[in-house]
Amino acid sequence: MRARLTRRRFLRVSAGGMLSVAAASRAAEGGAAVLHRPVPRSGELLPAVGLGTWQTFDVGSAPAARAPLAEVLRRLLAGGGRVVDSSPMYGRAEEVVGDLLAALGDRSGPASAAGASAGPSSPVAAAPFLATKVWTTGRAAGEAQARESMRRMRASTLDLLQVHNLLDWETHLPMLRAWKEHGRIRYHGVTHYAVSAFPQLERLLRAERLDFVQIPYSAATREAEKRLLPAAADAGVAVLVMRPFEEGALFQAVRGRPVPGWAAEVGAASWAQLFLKFVLSHPAVTCAIPATSRPDHLSDNLAAGVGPLLDERQRRRLADEVRR
Repeated sequence: MRARLTRRRFLRVSAGGMLSVAAASRAAEGGAAVLHRPVPRSGELLPAVGLGTWQTFDVGSAPAARAPLAEVLRRLLAGGGRVVDSSPMYGRAEEVVGDLLAALGDRSGPASAAGASAGPSSPVAAAPFLATKVWTTGRAAGEAQARESMRRMRASTLDLLQVHNLLDWETHLPMLRAWKEHGRIRYHGVTHYAVSAFPQLERLLRAERLDFVQIPYSAATREAEKRLLPAAADAGVAVLVMRPFEEGALFQAVRGRPVPGWAAEVGAASWAQLFLKFVLSHPAVTCAIPATSRPDHLSDNLAAGVGPLLDERQRRRLADEVRR
């Protein structure tokens, strides 16, 4: 059986892969302006490339395991990114995020305008925008879990709290609204990983006054374009995009192929940048949150938020590339 092609393996076998990553790292660390998108409810600007923590941040306390993750967070914030998404479902990820951000010198609590505008030359240039989820049933259990998430992430206020995979959303949404009114969270929302849940998500977007929705979307999984992304735009709901690389499947789809020549038209130096620029080129998308434990991958991802995005012709060409 042929081994599944991960992004790491893809970059090793790609002739220009490591050069692309090095160029992206220089762009991210060099202070190039990363694309920002507004949160519709407030107008707050968020960097369009963030960080997911599923699997990648579920590590122990050994320095060797945590050191690359600390560098991932440092590069994210120094390069102009801010959104860090986690969940109680992700093992120790919330705790690791909280510990490492504390070690990097970031204060607990919500992101601030001052932190967002700090210059890129400092080791940590922006205050993180901390997002996590409620993943349990019952109001008491939900409140207890949310308080534990705040403790683990060392946050006196969470920027975003979401109902994970719509689990007991009828109970949790009223709780999240109450927490928002009392200043414990800044925004609330819902998530789901499955395309089959899109009809229910659309109904909630239209019936509830949500701030955020988190969904899967990529050059290969485009169902959200039909109704859900337009519904989010109509309802004034910010969109976080999970799995923009299809957990590595997109790299498998283009295995052995060089980045197409037309990628230079949008300043993309790697397949990862093209895949992210595809996601970000939909105007309803607020922020993509690819997960990684690799500092070089983080820099590569962040560089996707610099320069032009894909037009419709380029979007079609990239979608054709992953279907070949």
